[in-house]
Amino acid sequence: MSSPTPATGRTPSALDALANDYVDRLAAKDPFLATQLGIAGHDGEVTDHSPAAVAERDDLARELLAAIAEVPDADEVDTVTRAALQERLGLELEAAPTRLGIAAVNNLASVLQSRDVLDLMPTDTAEDWQVLAERMDGFPRSLSTWAESLREAAASGVLSSRRQLVLGAEQARGYAEDGGFFDTFAGEAVGDDAQRRQVRHAADAARAAYRELAGVLDELAPQAPEADAVGRDVYRLASRTYLGTEVDLEETYAWGIEELRAIIAEQEQVATRLNERYGTGGGSSVAAAKEALNADPARLLHGTDALQAWMQDLSDTAVRDLAGTHFDIPEPLHRLECRIARTGSGGIYYTGPSEDLTRPGRMWWDVPEGTEEFRTWEQTTTVYHEGVPGHHLQVGVQTMQTKALNRWRAMLCWVSGHGEGWALYAERLMEQLGYLEDDGDRMGMLDAQRFRAGRVVLDIGLHLGLPMPTGLPGADGGAWDEGTAWEFMTANWGMEEAERRFELNRYLGWPGQAPSYKVGQRTWEQIRDRVTAADSSPQAVRDFHRRALELGSLPLSVLEGAL
Repeated sequence: MSSPTPATGRTPSALDALANDYVDRLAAKDPFLATQLGIAGHDGEVTDHSPAAVAERDDLARELLAAIAEVPDADEVDTVTRAALQERLGLELEAAPTRLGIAAVNNLASVLQSRDVLDLMPTDTAEDWQVLAERMDGFPRSLSTWAESLREAAASGVLSSRRQLVLGAEQARGYAEDGGFFDTFAGEAVGDDAQRRQVRHAADAARAAYRELAGVLDELAPQAPEADAVGRDVYRLASRTYLGTEVDLEETYAWGIEELRAIIAEQEQVATRLNERYGTGGGSSVAAAKEALNADPARLLHGTDALQAWMQDLSDTAVRDLAGTHFDIPEPLHRLECRIARTGSGGIYYTGPSEDLTRPGRMWWDVPEGTEEFRTWEQTTTVYHEGVPGHHLQVGVQTMQTKALNRWRAMLCWVSGHGEGWALYAERLMEQLGYLEDDGDRMGMLDAQRFRAGRVVLDIGLHLGLPMPTGLPGADGGAWDEGTAWEFMTANWGMEEAERRFELNRYLGWPGQAPSYKVGQRTWEQIRDRVTAADSSPQAVRDFHRRALELGSLPLSVLEGAL
């Protein structure tokens, strides 16, 4: 497969028309997805998660694959589109009979978190709140259809682990409680008294729906498996889903172990300089260096207002510095909004722009309740990961390729190994470009790399039942389980206890996704080195980045072929 360079003036092909039609048809059947993609016309609707509705969406994929088999490729763009569609939709249909997707309950990326879609909707006018009220009023219907699918899957013996169902019920009750998300959200409504009463009524309906959902998860929990590990067959399918390629899991596990060793050694070198600078007497101790960084008032922010302003300033600076020098950043992507999220569950994430770019890309920091201090040395690299040159550049460029590619490629195709791999690649790249000269910021980047490498080891090792490594902090060569995983994380994850607990629950309930960051980064670095082997000049690397990002998010197997 040769490397096409999309051109804005490209004439849409018959295959493009089929892919574009699929996006519209799927958006109509999945209004929450439509809002996430910024497709107008469905914001007052909710998604049906019933077995029949899930089957209808599977039929759309099946119909598209059959239809594209009847049309030839018009050009090299079509060749890549076909390969990506066959890989993505083929894998989706392969997984459908397992019911693993619809039955998944976890703390970050399941139907349970449907309320997140409200964060993407405008809240400025009474008309906006009318639409929000219509959608919240539909939450009971949407969540009840998911309960139907959960029960059907359970009847076939397909359930997430007991731990995930118990945690899911707890999260659902948290949304529903007094002072929880919906209660607080409704209090922000604008409009006259009647409008605000309507919003409050709709929010109360959504709260009640989440309370009922909690009851369903409680009801199913006793039937669920006690074991957290999903086993090799389920894990292989999950890994392929998040990477878009099949990897040798044992080789990847061994590579993750050695990558972790190398990052720790690099941290110790940086720690030696930091300990000397701060006069700690800690030698190469990473813990001593971090303690000194945490005590440095110049690296501390107080309150979420200061955090938001710092994020925005750092992001704006990165865009100004990188545009036209190291990256081609289209003018519409110079705007990136940094916001504080509402739920307080923790985490930093990015949401892409709408199809017409009227809703900008946004970086969100979901600050846990009671957290008032933030350390810049830990999170400088995270701003680059979520912003520029990370997700904002990648997703924004992809979204702008509608005419050059098609709407499925530009908006709907998302592969974690590609996207999260790029964002982690961007963190390292910023160091290579000289933006992490400060050893504190470099330590933060290495901390992020360390826990991403550690996730490769923990996730694969635990779910496949492989022996723990030896000679690493928190690893004694024994068996992986929840307890030994916690010890391993405590020794290697540079985060607070509550964050570690959230992360561990994530790995236990979302197998195969966490390694996609580091494995994807590895693939990006390997492809770049091969493509620029004959010419590794800054301009050649810049051109590689532009061509690669204009291809959009692709399965890693397809990306390698296209580049």
